Amino acid sequence: MTSLLTAAPSYCARFGVAVLLAALADFFFYGQPVGITLFLFGITLATAAAAIQPSALSARGLWLGLAALLVALLPLIENVSALSVAIGLAAMAVFTLSLVGRLRRGLARIAGLVALFLLAAPFRLVHDFFRWRKAARRLGRRRIRFAAIAVWVMPLTLGAVFLTLFGAANPVIEYWLSLIDLLAWLKLIQLPRLAFWLFVLAGVWAFLRPRLPRSLRSIPRVVSSMPVGQVTTTKPATAIEDIIFGKAAILRALVVFNILFAMQTALDVTYLWGGIALPDGLTYAAYAHRGAYPLIVTALLAAGFVLAALRPGSTTSGDPLIRRLVYIWVAQNIMLVVSSILRLDLYIGIYALTYWRIAAFVWMGLVAAGLALIIARIALEKSNEWLLSANLLTLSMTLYACCFINFAALIANYNVEHSFEMTGQGTELDFWYLRSLGPDAWPALDRFLEHQGKTNAASVSSYRELARLLGQDEAHYRARQENWRAWSFRDWRLLRTLDTRIPFVVPQGSEPFVPGR
Repeated sequence: MTSLLTAAPSYCARFGVAVLLAALADFFFYGQPVGITLFLFGITLATAAAAIQPSALSARGLWLGLAALLVALLPLIENVSALSVAIGLAAMAVFTLSLVGRLRRGLARIAGLVALFLLAAPFRLVHDFFRWRKAARRLGRRRIRFAAIAVWVMPLTLGAVFLTLFGAANPVIEYWLSLIDLLAWLKLIQLPRLAFWLFVLAGVWAFLRPRLPRSLRSIPRVVSSMPVGQVTTTKPATAIEDIIFGKAAILRALVVFNILFAMQTALDVTYLWGGIALPDGLTYAAYAHRGAYPLIVTALLAAGFVLAALRPGSTTSGDPLIRRLVYIWVAQNIMLVVSSILRLDLYIGIYALTYWRIAAFVWMGLVAAGLALIIARIALEKSNEWLLSANLLTLSMTLYACCFINFAALIANYNVEHSFEMTGQGTELDFWYLRSLGPDAWPALDRFLEHQGKTNAASVSSYRELARLLGQDEAHYRARQENWRAWSFRDWRLLRTLDTRIPFVVPQGSEPFVPGR
């Protein structure tokens, strides 16, 4: 009974903090645009999670953890996107799990724990509620709960009586009481708002009481207790397995693979880099587009083969000839990825830039880095866990850096500068696609409209109509930015750019024409 009484305030305190955080989330987010408020809420949640853990306040690494979390949440100040939110959630999970000592060493293990934590997070509140009810029922908690409620009956009753008397005696208090509209309060209880509160409570509770799934916590650490000298019995490999996956088969496979990859590399050097004319009926765009993504799949399959063939401690990993062939093959795979990047660059030069093509560039770079790390793993004789951790670190740093890159502006600037209307070659500008990119594409579209208004006077009316549409979009955008909750550093920079636009005059004596109006 005593243990439950001491544990109950912890649950109550956590739930009280969760309710306060839900109220703050209601003020920040419900029916409001999302901007700097997401960063502020993340910092508040992290501070509450640290303050509610008694042992965390005296931990040595608390301030270092808070500083690391602040760095991870910085992308939310730059711009709120799915990527910056995902990085923030992962960082919050790492921080809160570290507060209760639930993290293991190694980046790969930490990534697995974070994934399990986030998957179980939505159900933590319901799980803890039924667990608390079960413990309370087993220890006779009903009487304790009745006593906790009963102590408030008399103070609240007499308080209401005194407040009524003060209202009758004091006109100011009477006026305050008249402002309380119970029906208006009841109208605030809306199903969507109630669902929002429950969603926030469930999410916040997981970070205020960070726990891992019970099945993961109950798995004992595997410790070898085999006596020295004891012979282990393993399933003997069959003769077929020895033939198919043996050292000789891997050696021959590497020779064949190197020859095939050398042929592919030679073709790319000839046609893509050497400028040799392609066969009849095949354009450079088709050649580039058909090969980019299959080559990446090929590189990934090659990486899987290398990891399987050169397992740490295997007979193949110690063979010098096989290691040299693997180095050559992985190097050719890196050349293959570089060739894929060049193919995609040629295709973009003809068919313009999009989000998916930028993602393909990033993905190809990560594949090339992963192949280089495979060589490092083999040369340094590291484990596969080291390789996984190194790749996760590379991926994390890349995604973090992407949060600060304005891809919409990058796409818009590239497509405008390389459009047929601006250069006389390439494809015509897809105005509607750039408009769908949002406000970050407006400065580039302004330059496009300005250029067309000066050089193509015959189509001024059509360009004026496009500018009118952008003006409507800008009006909605500026109205949204008047709410401080929507502030972000990227929006602040964009507004400064939009405010410095200079009107220009359309030829043939037309009135001044300002893009965006």
